[in-house]
Amino acid sequence: MRSRTPDRLCAEAVELARQAAVDAVGAEAVGAHLGVQAEGERVVTHTFECVDAAYRGWHWAVTVARAPRSKLVTLDETVLLPGPDAVLAPQWVPWSERLRPGDLGPGDLLPTDADDLRLEPGWTGEDEPAPNSAIFDGDEDLDLSDPTVQPAPARAQIGAIAAELGMSRPRVLSRLGLHLAADRWEKTHGAETPMAQSAPASCTSCGFLIAIGGSLGQAFGVCGNEYGPADGQIVSLAYGCGGHSEAVVLPAATAPSELILDELVVEPMQLHPDRTSGSVEPDAPAEELGHS
Repeated sequence: MRSRTPDRLCAEAVELARQAAVDAVGAEAVGAHLGVQAEGERVVTHTFECVDAAYRGWHWAVTVARAPRSKLVTLDETVLLPGPDAVLAPQWVPWSERLRPGDLGPGDLLPTDADDLRLEPGWTGEDEPAPNSAIFDGDEDLDLSDPTVQPAPARAQIGAIAAELGMSRPRVLSRLGLHLAADRWEKTHGAETPMAQSAPASCTSCGFLIAIGGSLGQAFGVCGNEYGPADGQIVSLAYGCGGHSEAVVLPAATAPSELILDELVVEPMQLHPDRTSGSVEPDAPAEELGHS
């Protein structure tokens, strides 16, 4: 247990502690004596100001001690410690915790831990017993009339079917991984986003929604509207935007009918003589010409 009262002989060994700091870093880096602190029984730490311009706010801590029933104070250690106003480097964070979405660039490799909780082993068919194993020693030895006995399928056939169905991956998303992905997608393109709050309808009724398979397909899809804000991205079925296919349906424009010109019919036009000028039409009757 640390003693609250510093040992008297150790507390009086100020010059011994100062000389130890000077021997370690030089007299130009050691400043005034700042205080004494008891570290334990007959163990005391003296602090001195650090006047080095590169370590503002730091101090030298020199620990001295003495043996029981001995008056000789000896040096324990000399260290440079930061004070409350010291400039410190940020706490080191592993790269796996510093990584953020979008940090991965071309050529970068992102290793995945073998025990990553977001993943779980996939089905590869390796656990299925081979037809010639001790469990199934040939189909000819099986009693196929027994409904509880089934012949073992060939491993080659299982592998081909698994590859065709996309089931031959070593690891797949676990339930935790699925939930984490769903939470991320809900935050970016979910029902609580400002875009969805002001949308005329949700993506459930939008014709641009592309359905996806798996369990996540019950709540998410892919936007296929090139003019939408989420084109090519995973969106919640409760998401929506102004580009909804049924928000505003424009009526089809009516094409104007073509102009019909009939050039085979002659329409007569009645012409009257001009009384002011005395001229008459050339085809007027002779009695209308006014001969005397």
